[in-house]
Amino acid sequence: MDIIDLDLLDSVTARANLSPRLRMNHNFHTSLDAKAQRLLNALEPGTELPIHRHLHTAETYILLRGSIKVLFYNDACELIDSVLLNPLEGKFGVNIPVGQWHTLEVLEHGTVIFEVKDGPYMPIGVEDIMVLTD
Repeated sequence: MDIIDLDLLDSVTARANLSPRLRMNHNFHTSLDAKAQRLLNALEPGTELPIHRHLHTAETYILLRGSIKVLFYNDACELIDSVLLNPLEGKFGVNIPVGQWHTLEVLEHGTVIFEVKDGPYMPIGVEDIMVLTD
């Protein structure tokens, strides 16, 4: 049994701060082959997440603490929408449809999301990463 409490959030956040990527997962699924990938994702400002998509699964973020901006793009590499999530302002999460290009910007230290995707785990391929050009 895992209790999602401040001690767990603080522990995952501490590990994120020590990581060169400025983020750290705490998985609740027991295998990368699990049908549901359920995890805490501690994210710090400055972490770099490429604009990407998942062609096999929707993705849901529930923000437990902190603040993030989720950005959505179309196939023409144009920003089409964004949402600011902050539980203190009543904006708790977002469900991202299958195939939707997206990324997020972390706005506050100590940010932690609960993330759910269909499994099995599939690394993002080069064809599923968008590169913006100036």
